Amino acid sequence: MSIDWKSYDPNGFYDELISSPGYPRAAARTLTSYLRSLSDEEIHERKAAAEHAIVEMGITFTVYTEGGNIDRAWPFDIIPRIIPRKEWMRVEEGLKQRVTALNLFINDLYNEQKIVKDKVFPKEVLAQSKNFREQCVGIQPAHGVWAHICGSDLVRDKDGTLYVLEDNLRVPSGVSYMLENRQVTKRVFPELFENYSILPVDEYPSQLFDMLASLSPRPLDYPEVVVLTPGIYNSAYFEHSFLAQRMGAELVEGSDLLVGEDDCVYMRTIGGLERVDVIYRRVDDLFLDPEAFNPDSMLGVPGLMRAWRKGNVALANAPGAGVADDKVVYAFVPEIIRYYLDQDPIIPNVPTYRCMYPDEREHVLKHLDELVIKPANESGGYGMLIGPHASKRQRAEFADLIKKDPRNYIAQPTLAISTTPTLCDGHLEPRHVDLRPFILQGVRTDVTAGGLTRVALRKGSLVVNSSQGGGSKDTWIVDTES
Repeated sequence: MSIDWKSYDPNGFYDELISSPGYPRAAARTLTSYLRSLSDEEIHERKAAAEHAIVEMGITFTVYTEGGNIDRAWPFDIIPRIIPRKEWMRVEEGLKQRVTALNLFINDLYNEQKIVKDKVFPKEVLAQSKNFREQCVGIQPAHGVWAHICGSDLVRDKDGTLYVLEDNLRVPSGVSYMLENRQVTKRVFPELFENYSILPVDEYPSQLFDMLASLSPRPLDYPEVVVLTPGIYNSAYFEHSFLAQRMGAELVEGSDLLVGEDDCVYMRTIGGLERVDVIYRRVDDLFLDPEAFNPDSMLGVPGLMRAWRKGNVALANAPGAGVADDKVVYAFVPEIIRYYLDQDPIIPNVPTYRCMYPDEREHVLKHLDELVIKPANESGGYGMLIGPHASKRQRAEFADLIKKDPRNYIAQPTLAISTTPTLCDGHLEPRHVDLRPFILQGVRTDVTAGGLTRVALRKGSLVVNSSQGGGSKDTWIVDTES
């Protein structure tokens, strides 16, 4: 028995592959026809082949538990998500617009603060920012760019509109899984890559290296680029080692680096000290330099901020970039784009209520049972209230939290997030998805062709994070006109 698309029902949600039972979207027709031709046994074999490949390739993620850290095989669904290239071209344009405006905003906040003086961005939001770093005031990084690698999360609503759900500007992760998803899919469905014009993602490591090299303070053909990791117990260590290997860069920990008397950064090697030009850091701001931030940090490099401030080393992402990685700042991004670029946003924000404003706060408190409440600086789906699924007690607790610290909360309507066909216990069922494309900005701006599609594997769940039961899919940008 093969897949019967007529019996697949998205239940009123916008589905990425199927417009209505039995009717695939234009870009998905070749895929759905091919999958329909496979028997249950063949589909099971392909799924088993993917699981074997993931184990063989060592694709893991780390879950923190009370008993310690557990490495788990990456949860992956073999049915790809498809987006037509024509639609993607506009998304790409919108992402470039967004990260350009955000970098201008960050640079302004650490220098002239024109946007605050012009009363476009409230000074009280900046004053209470947990990620504004006084140590970065007055610094002008190369090309004026602070967030060199950005991962913006996109969701699609019931009517097919794509929204930016949030921006990740501190230490965005997940790109290695996007690349590995493609490799696994090529192993499982090699024949489909002959029948489809699928935009490649393989060039990302070389684009990342080129962008990092462009930040080098020394005009060298091959600057010394390193990836700074907190170590093997970090949940994203797989990605740190993966990207270092793919770029041909050294993977280092804080103890491998030192700042010399000349305020330059050096790497300890068996051949002696070697100067480092660019650090792709995967360590949070507060642990980067015990001289400048947390004095108890064992993960960073004493004097690193001093070397950066003097222009002797480049840091990506720059310390302090997280000032824009705040869900309250997110609510102002449309105004930020208009202020710096004199353009309307190409990709809209999800409609957002800012609890710091009395009228918007009053609306939120009256409609807690309808809204999603988010704290300013939590990530990974933690600290949220999903109103329609919450108890009266939980809503009352959040009402108190909002009243005590209104600046720390935003609220958004519960979106009918799009679905895509997913194999669940041998059956095809719709599951909710989001998308994290990755944007690189240095001398130029590049956007990945697609990104990391994360899927909520639990029925009815909107939580896509792997630490909370989510998985992922390969994302195909398909050129239907070629």
